[in-house]
Amino acid sequence: MARSRKTSGHRPSASRSDTIRHEDAFPRNEVIRLEQLRRIYGQGDAAVHALAGIDLSVQEGEFISLMGPSGSGKSTCMNILGCLDSPTSGRYLFNGVDAGTLTSKQRALLRRNYLGFVFQGFNLLSRTTALENVELPLIYRGVPTSERHELALDALQAVGLADRAHHTPGELSGGQQQRVAIARAIVTRPIVLLADEPTGNLDTARSIETMELLQSFNQEQGITIVMVTHEPDMAQYSNRIVHFRDGCIEREERL
Repeated sequence: MARSRKTSGHRPSASRSDTIRHEDAFPRNEVIRLEQLRRIYGQGDAAVHALAGIDLSVQEGEFISLMGPSGSGKSTCMNILGCLDSPTSGRYLFNGVDAGTLTSKQRALLRRNYLGFVFQGFNLLSRTTALENVELPLIYRGVPTSERHELALDALQAVGLADRAHHTPGELSGGQQQRVAIARAIVTRPIVLLADEPTGNLDTARSIETMELLQSFNQEQGITIVMVTHEPDMAQYSNRIVHFRDGCIEREERL
């Protein structure tokens, strides 16, 4: 599989409200850096070390897969990357911004403005159309209705579902629902797309279809993708696999 790269050029900057200063020495093309990241749940003998001091760097335009057995720490890592959880210690830098110093409002803005999310369970609103589902993050941004419709239709066109814009999730196949979910994730043009088991509820054919779609966004639009998966054949669509075990990064392999 050929893997050409284009950079997105979108970066958090000091001119945005509710952001903080950038690290002066932060490499320009490094979008994610984890430094000795630890996440401990509970205390004393009941403490669970979900992450035991991991270091990870993700460059802009990469497509990486996080793999490992249940309880290895990959999902905890993904939650921290999405600012849905906070580390017990260590640092998470997103484009040079130390996420650990952000307020809850600033973390919400980081998620809204720079991250896209794709989930195993699709998480679509069942009584609304595909178009309305894709428009949802734009509503949170306060995008005017006419512009919202246009952007959502463009995103559905990009995933090959413009002709299903007015269908509800119940009228779509599982693969089509996941494509709507991907359209919703990319409609805001995120820097990083976080995909949590995006093929977990799909058959083989629809899984391949979904992975080829994600790969195309990575290669053609330069969207950085971090994906959690249990499926080695799906991980082959990425260009780096990070293997987790017992809260640590056991090894990495480049494809």
